[in-house]
Amino acid sequence: MATGRGRWALTEVLRRRRAPQLFIQTDTGTGPVVILVHGIASTAVTFRKVVPLLAPGHRVIAVDILGHGASPAPADCEYTLDDHVAALAATIRALNLREPFVLVGHSLGSLIATRYAAEHRWYTRPGLRVSRLVLVGPPIYLSPTDIGDPWVRARVTAYLRAYEFLRSNKDFTLANAAVLGRLLPKGILDLTEDTWTPFVKSLEHCIESQTMVSDIAGLGIPVDLIYGALDAFVAPGSLRVVERMRHVTTHRVEANDHIVRSRIAKVLVKVIDGEDGGGAAGRLPA
Repeated sequence: MATGRGRWALTEVLRRRRAPQLFIQTDTGTGPVVILVHGIASTAVTFRKVVPLLAPGHRVIAVDILGHGASPAPADCEYTLDDHVAALAATIRALNLREPFVLVGHSLGSLIATRYAAEHRWYTRPGLRVSRLVLVGPPIYLSPTDIGDPWVRARVTAYLRAYEFLRSNKDFTLANAAVLGRLLPKGILDLTEDTWTPFVKSLEHCIESQTMVSDIAGLGIPVDLIYGALDAFVAPGSLRVVERMRHVTTHRVEANDHIVRSRIAKVLVKVIDGEDGGGAAGRLPA
């Protein structure tokens, strides 16, 4: 009879074998590889401002995450973080990269990218490992029961309740998404009847229930955290525990919200090229 660890290992192998490959929307340029992973209710169009800036000196690969854009949306998928990571891993394995790469995640993509980096940090195959992790607008929320500051605890609780409201009120959420979507470039906000299930399951199983802080803490590579000063999805105070980690550098971008606009795109490229040692927030003392 298999032990508990043996059963876990078998389940992990089966999960990875059946994971679908993601649609690669962009694969352009030559040089060190940068892989871009977008967030919830969006597509790889998220990085439309980034790709032209990176392509002259890098091979830039942008994927649509599981259930989003042109990527597969398996009917029986629960869109857990493990599901998203397994699909990203299957896609990266198929690329047959030779060297470690920079992995960039935006919003939900930050959670996916961080878990991928954590799971593959000891792999002997270089082309599966991450050399640098860049997280843009990461929705890092500790469990309210783990937050001592009552103000921060109240803010995080409010965010989690808002997400639960969005999941529980489909007509309201789709109607408002349609209005907002018309104000943004096509593909930036992609929430429709067809993408509803991946959205609500990813929201509940990844963003509302996450291990982001412990995943980042276990990494031995540089981690850059970039966020806009006007980002409504970054809960004030919730980033503090991550910002204090020695391998994490924070870059606060003024006059930018959650969308990867020109200001954040330029900072992101400077970080990848090693030209930015820290923005307004900088590196906090441990």
